[in-house]
Amino acid sequence: MSAVQRAVSRTHPLVVGVVGAGRVGAVLGAALAAAGHEIVATAAVSAASRERARRLLPQAAILPADEVARAATDLLLLAVPDDNLGSVVAGLSATGALSDRTVVAHTSGAHGLAILGDVDGIALHPAMTFTGADGDLDRLPGIAWGVTARDRVFAARLVTDLGGVPEWVAEDARPLYHAALAHGANHLVTLVNEAADLLRAAGVRNPGTVLSPLLHAALDNALELGDAALTGPVSRGDAGTVRKHLDRLTPESAPAYLALARRTADRAIAAGRLRPQDAALLMDVLATAHATVGSPS
Repeated sequence: MSAVQRAVSRTHPLVVGVVGAGRVGAVLGAALAAAGHEIVATAAVSAASRERARRLLPQAAILPADEVARAATDLLLLAVPDDNLGSVVAGLSATGALSDRTVVAHTSGAHGLAILGDVDGIALHPAMTFTGADGDLDRLPGIAWGVTARDRVFAARLVTDLGGVPEWVAEDARPLYHAALAHGANHLVTLVNEAADLLRAAGVRNPGTVLSPLLHAALDNALELGDAALTGPVSRGDAGTVRKHLDRLTPESAPAYLALARRTADRAIAAGRLRPQDAALLMDVLATAHATVGSPS
């Protein structure tokens, strides 16, 4: 019987350890505790992580990672940076800290099961952004989890306990899955802050007041309508307006604007929002600007 099958056969509560009391690990540990599981130990290296662990996981002992792994007799949650995950797994394996009775679940979006080697485990990634604050717990109910697992029963149980919905992702599709989330969420933050900076430069004192209703409407429309939600000068082929934008943008902002304008034009044409003949002058403006500004590094 595998570790996953043994864990499934156990009744609540599971005995859980968390390696990495960062923004994600501490919040997920707290959510598991709220679902009735016993968080016995956590590894927290930095002062901020230790403070977060004491606040969100008050019942858990703060221990070195190998001791956390030994204490986690049912489930070990690895919430460490993607690039560190392999070395953490290898280190725990080398010290004999990983028991074949314990299911190891990691929270990396880009990695699947291969990173765990021979360890019986689950890739369990929440499609949500975290700040490490208590309020993150309120965002968990109803979110999707990108899950890769050999046995889906236990993975589905964990996601259900966390109030979420499993989205099953194939092993070789995880980098693309994670790229989609990073492109949408992380780059959205950059895009919003770029827009706010430009508004400040234009003399707008409270950019958030201007942007909030516009961006909320744009996001809602994009999620509901797809490319049919496109509006603005690029989707209309307004080459003169786009040229004015590019003439006034800062050297730091222009390459990103240009790249997105070119991609927006491509999507608008493909979706039938912009006729190729109406896009000709716009594409000339973008091509000229590309030669001058260059693509973003």
